[in-house]
Amino acid sequence: MPQIHFMKKTTPIIPLFKQFIKETETGKRLKKNGEKIKPGSIQNYYYVLNNLIQFSSDTKFELRICDASKLNTRELQSEKTYWKKFYQKFTEFLYKKGCHDNYVGANIKVIRVFFNYLKNDKDLFTGDFQRLFYVRKEEIEIFVLSPEQLKFLIHDKEFEQTLLPSHQRVKDIFVFGCTTGLRYSDIFLLTNKNFEQMDGEWYLKLKSLKTKTFSYIKLSPYAVTIYQKFQPQNSKATVFGQISLFNFNKSLKHIGEQAGFTASVEVSREKQGKTHQLTKKTDSTKNRFCDKMSSHMMRRTAITTLLILGMPEHLVRKISGHSHASSSFNRYVHYAQSYMDKEIEKVHSKLESY
Repeated sequence: MPQIHFMKKTTPIIPLFKQFIKETETGKRLKKNGEKIKPGSIQNYYYVLNNLIQFSSDTKFELRICDASKLNTRELQSEKTYWKKFYQKFTEFLYKKGCHDNYVGANIKVIRVFFNYLKNDKDLFTGDFQRLFYVRKEEIEIFVLSPEQLKFLIHDKEFEQTLLPSHQRVKDIFVFGCTTGLRYSDIFLLTNKNFEQMDGEWYLKLKSLKTKTFSYIKLSPYAVTIYQKFQPQNSKATVFGQISLFNFNKSLKHIGEQAGFTASVEVSREKQGKTHQLTKKTDSTKNRFCDKMSSHMMRRTAITTLLILGMPEHLVRKISGHSHASSSFNRYVHYAQSYMDKEIEKVHSKLESY
């Protein structure tokens, strides 16, 4: 008697992905610890959704899932092949668009989260093939101010006078960030309540927006001077007012250029684990140190400066709010080490000549 074979029942992915986003937005889907998922993450889900739609229409790749609990061995094997092919084609599509490993990896990470949602929240068992999806990460070089550059921005009054008033304000906020190690998002939430004077010394006390950890930081005299310059009369007002991230970063690049931080830097990014130099021979203007100045540099500079100046790692971690296992923190340690190696080499070369 011929065997009756049932076709695999498939369900299109895009509507399910939209539902996944909706349930995240309404708070039906929460983090494991019961917190709401941040707007930034939801924004990333939308980017992934758009990439999936574009990928499907450009490559005519049908995006669908099927209930793996009802499949026989042969069908499971063909399902596995389908998902391997999806991973290969989708990542290829993103690389062709000019994306780098971090972006591609971030997309894949969201897709894995989506599959876990199908399994845990929707009881749709798709076969756990997302475990085959490899999330690539690349180490992007970290650009930080050297202690000399930081000193220049803090103390050179002549230079400060050459800046526009709006740029002077950005420089002050930047210097404040470079010495306290705060994230950009935390700096612009500071009010007078975050500043406390005890026995003539000023302290900054705050809870990080990102990691929810409390820190208590003793302020340097010039950080106090900056605070007092901007200190609002109203206790509810934020100390540094409002400024868009775009304008902040744009101003920083101008300030860096005026300060003469124009040495050229090599920039490389990774695609599929291979390093590509981004330095275009024709356009050398965009590969100067000042062009790399951004809000991220504040926190990185603070951490590496403390390490370079010899503060023990566990204390720097406490100030920066990094967990013990943080891989990003280890990059700062490597950076500080290579800086110190270069300084030692300078001493050695002075001793060479007689």
